[in-house]
Amino acid sequence: MAHYRASDSKREQFRRYLEKAGVLDSLTSVLVALYEETEKPTNALDFLKQNLGVAGHESADTESLQQELNEIRQRCELLTEENKELKTRLQRYEPTSEDGAAAE
Repeated sequence: MAHYRASDSKREQFRRYLEKAGVLDSLTSVLVALYEETEKPTNALDFLKQNLGVAGHESADTESLQQELNEIRQRCELLTEENKELKTRLQRYEPTSEDGAAAE
């Protein structure tokens, strides 16, 4: 009987470990996603593998791509502002065709 209690204690410790690490939540969310699929995939294990990565931490590639995207967006904003400023300056030196036609 003592062996049975020790086994239950180890199971409970392992279950708490999995819960604390977020493993149970990730597995539950992936299994719920599989359950809610209207068209069940032919290979459930592949579905779990693909979606478990999504539910878990981002990969290093994803993080670096996200960083690169943010940097490009900032650069695009700066270039857009510079473009607006240059167009405004250009308008001061080159009147529009209506203004030019009136001057002739």
